[in-house]
Amino acid sequence: MMMERIAMRLAAKLPALLTAIGFCLSAQGFAVEKVVVMTSYPQEVVTQFEAAFEKRHPEYRLEILWRQSRDAMSYLQKPDHGVDVYWTPSRQNFAELRKQGSLRKLDVDVSIDVSGVAESIGGYQLADPEHYYFATEIAGFGMAFNKAVLENRQLAVPRNWADIAAPGFEGLVALPVPSKVGFAPSLVDTLLQGYGWTEGWSLLTRIAANARLVDSGSTFITDEVASGRVAVGVTMDFFAASAIAKGLEIEFTYPELVGYSPAHVAILQASGNLEGARAFAAFTLSDEGQKLLFHPDIRKLPVKPMVYREKPQGYFDPFAAAERVSYAYDGELGRARQELVSALFDAMITRHHEALKRMWGTLRDAEQAAPGHPGLKEAFRLATTLPLDERQANDPALHGIFSSRDADAKTRAEALEKQWDAQIGAQYAQAEALARGILDNVGKSSP
Repeated sequence: MMMERIAMRLAAKLPALLTAIGFCLSAQGFAVEKVVVMTSYPQEVVTQFEAAFEKRHPEYRLEILWRQSRDAMSYLQKPDHGVDVYWTPSRQNFAELRKQGSLRKLDVDVSIDVSGVAESIGGYQLADPEHYYFATEIAGFGMAFNKAVLENRQLAVPRNWADIAAPGFEGLVALPVPSKVGFAPSLVDTLLQGYGWTEGWSLLTRIAANARLVDSGSTFITDEVASGRVAVGVTMDFFAASAIAKGLEIEFTYPELVGYSPAHVAILQASGNLEGARAFAAFTLSDEGQKLLFHPDIRKLPVKPMVYREKPQGYFDPFAAAERVSYAYDGELGRARQELVSALFDAMITRHHEALKRMWGTLRDAEQAAPGHPGLKEAFRLATTLPLDERQANDPALHGIFSSRDADAKTRAEALEKQWDAQIGAQYAQAEALARGILDNVGKSSP
């Protein structure tokens, strides 16, 4: 009984004792300081990093400010924004903030250890050359698929992008529209650079001829696949991983040509807690922070090749995959022509989708019915001729017209798109008519 009374007295005094201890620690410089981190990461990711960082650095407490890319830029233009660290997948924002002088160069030789952190992968530049920001993880483009639907249609799991352009996948693909879905511009440009400008667009239009176009958000693609409305959805690995974790019966595969989208970390020039900001940036790049990306609630790709030695079984290693493909992606070019490529996609695919599907369907039928027919060459030429060649598409002046918010530039861009629409509409109609003529002649000559 005596021991119980002592225990009860101690328990009653515990809050006061803890307060006193906290006061003493504060007086001796152990006060907990907040570190304001702006991000667009979902709660599942933030929760894991917040807990691990605060365990490693009990002297700091994270204050999370959630902002999507566009809202983040307007917020960070305020002189008193109060943000210490920007940590998110939005490469264009980091490049723009760097250009504005809003970022502090990371002290990689003093307080932030970046040894072993990759600055590029397969030609994709991950880090700022002058170290104003570093990639903390990368996401890969690939295909979510419904195995049951594939088996029912007697289709093999696609291993490369050309597989889903085949006639057997007609109506069974979900394809994101780059002007509407955030990750899609990088995906489209990966195919254009990986296969070449002309062949890349030919491949994209043939995939689109098999596809339902998705413009209502990336997670919707996994819903399309899981429901069985399509067999394959073009998406990013972490969207598929999130859907699988929630119980959706889908799988994911990386094609031979993989594109990547990095997320970065940077310290704001106006940071009010520089030491805390450095500590968090360093944590995201540390072995501990990198291995945390393997967590089932996160499932992202680390940027430290060495940590893949401890990856879960079956986990994709992008650095090993990059060694198997001789392909270098020009990220600067991809970003410069992003709006132009998105506008061209809308002209060639989005606004002419029904005509595109009819044209490719008729061309396929004609090719099967009359292989080697001399008229097929002209039909295919019309189907694949582009409004712009690669030299024109890489012209900085043209990039400026489509990326500028200036009223005059907008008017010029709209005029060009009208020209493209007229040319593409006419070509698709002519190609379909030629193919249909071939089919009619074959039918007449058949006994």
